[in-house]
Amino acid sequence: MKRLRVLMTREEIEPEKLAGATVVVIDVFMATTTLLTILENGAEGVYPVRSLEEAEEVARTLEPANLLRGGEQDAERIEGYDHGPFPSEYPPEVVSGKEVVFVTTNGTRAIGAASGAQELLIGALRNAPAVARYLAGSGTESVYIVCAGSAGRFTVEDFLGASSIVHGMNEGGYLDDWRLNDAAWMALDFAGRYGGREGEALKNGRAGRWFFDNGEEEAFGFVADVGASETVAGVEDGRLRRVVTEAREHGAASS
Repeated sequence: MKRLRVLMTREEIEPEKLAGATVVVIDVFMATTTLLTILENGAEGVYPVRSLEEAEEVARTLEPANLLRGGEQDAERIEGYDHGPFPSEYPPEVVSGKEVVFVTTNGTRAIGAASGAQELLIGALRNAPAVARYLAGSGTESVYIVCAGSAGRFTVEDFLGASSIVHGMNEGGYLDDWRLNDAAWMALDFAGRYGGREGEALKNGRAGRWFFDNGEEEAFGFVADVGASETVAGVEDGRLRRVVTEAREHGAASS
């Protein structure tokens, strides 16, 4: 029986159950959205890490002149780091050819907690349709979609990202013969309610309201742009990689 499970927070991850599964970690505001952007904007290496201590360990293995540190802790910019958590801080002219070590309070910890998966992907609203297509075509029979959440609490933005992926996977009734956990079933229902109105759902959430209260409407629009990215990104040996691009290149080389 094929199985699809949505986890509402990273605290629900049980690492021992992830062997053989494909896991998608979602932290819409902002870790996975920003990591995706850094990769797309030409960074040489992107390293999501669980903690400040791990960030320093990874940084010591990299060339200092080519290193950038970024992220946040408890929603605050990290003292001594080059950049914060927002995608706009990582344009091509800043990250192209650089090695970026990135740490956040929830999203990169969720990635670390899921590192035992057979395949580990990052998802956001921007690449949700692309991730859904990849999962449906990958042949995997066990999928976990992990909402990073916030300090152990449910967040509507991450659940919306999960819902968008589940909805995309179900194109043409693909999930009819899959067993869904309760949260995945709820995600399908939520997608039916808010499909095409994702921005509206985001605005109703606590984090979404923060963007408008603090004059960050442009950042909100970037995050909420469903399907803007075709990049499917995975984490392998602690480093991001372009999954679909590499698969296509491999196929071309073999033909």
